[in-house]
Amino acid sequence: MKYSHFINSIKTILKNKYFRLSSVLLIYFSWVLWIGNYWFLAGLIIIFDIQFTKFVNWRFWRKRDTSEVKQKILVEILDALIIAIFLAVFARVFFLEAYNIPTSSMEKSLVVGDHILVSKLRYGPRMPMTPVTIPFTHNILPFTKNSNSFTNWIKLPYHRLRGTSHIKNFEVVVFNYPEGDTVIKNYPEKSYYQVVRQFGPEYIYKNYRTLFRPIDKRDNYIKRVIGLPGDTVQIIHDNAYVNGKQEPFVPGIEYNYSIKAKGSEKDTSLFEKVGISIYDVSYNPFNSIYSVPLTKDMFRTIVDSAFFKAIVRYENMDPLSVNNQIFPFDYRYLWTEDNFGPLVVPKRNKTISLTVNNLPLYKRIITAYEGNRLKVQNDSIFINDSLVN
Repeated sequence: MKYSHFINSIKTILKNKYFRLSSVLLIYFSWVLWIGNYWFLAGLIIIFDIQFTKFVNWRFWRKRDTSEVKQKILVEILDALIIAIFLAVFARVFFLEAYNIPTSSMEKSLVVGDHILVSKLRYGPRMPMTPVTIPFTHNILPFTKNSNSFTNWIKLPYHRLRGTSHIKNFEVVVFNYPEGDTVIKNYPEKSYYQVVRQFGPEYIYKNYRTLFRPIDKRDNYIKRVIGLPGDTVQIIHDNAYVNGKQEPFVPGIEYNYSIKAKGSEKDTSLFEKVGISIYDVSYNPFNSIYSVPLTKDMFRTIVDSAFFKAIVRYENMDPLSVNNQIFPFDYRYLWTEDNFGPLVVPKRNKTISLTVNNLPLYKRIITAYEGNRLKVQNDSIFINDSLVN
């Protein structure tokens, strides 16, 4: 009896309109404090009117005094649909979002085509910067290749809410590809800036149309964090080091290998059997050599199969072959994907002595991300027409 009395008391409290109003107001007020936009406090008036005064029919598609069954069914469906879309969009903006794995760079952890749910509360959700968009799309309309699903009619500043944690070294994160601010129409998978480095801006101007994408509409990438602001990052013989310490072993880590085939015909059947993504296999028909990434176990399987003539771990020692592909894309930095750095990750309030020699490391930060004008005359650097000492 005591237990049922307690349950009935709880039900009575939950049904009390003043308790429900207080709970809704508390949750809403906490949300407004979280996002930091106090204009939304005006929504308290709407909540109060819905609960008590009912002066305005906020669900205008639903008549208050209708008695037609047919109309009521249609209205109920519309009512449920609108509420479901609102709740789904709200959850997508502030709590969870689904992402599709676009590339094979995270193979053995995440494979191309995988769908994952990412919590936005971990590092704090970013408020929409381009709010006029078709719900549940990112930057392209479904069933099209290059039609934007958004418009730039309204542009809001960058603002990220407080999260429950901070990014740590070697965590996997989802982010907007920084160089994705400009893409080639019809070929968004190509890097606009790499094509410019290879063929020049005039070639792009004559042969392609380009599109600009705001920060929140650039392509989503999923990668493992190596360096944080203030860290010194270096890659030595294909191994990453942070502040002089080698990265911890990651199960399934892959290294690139060159594999000499016995015959002249391409045959990737063994690669597929051991779980190598077809996107990662490249073949040179002139010398019958495959280039593939392999884990330790895959390497042993390939060797034991005796299917190939030779297998050698590949390390790029020729920086000139990748000079326009490896940051900072400058002849003064003879780096490759296997031997890179050392590079100090920029940090807020950290002073850097800027010179002509290290300018390539920070040029894009100064211009594209901070929006400054940069000019170099002889050995003098000018930012917004002011000489840098």
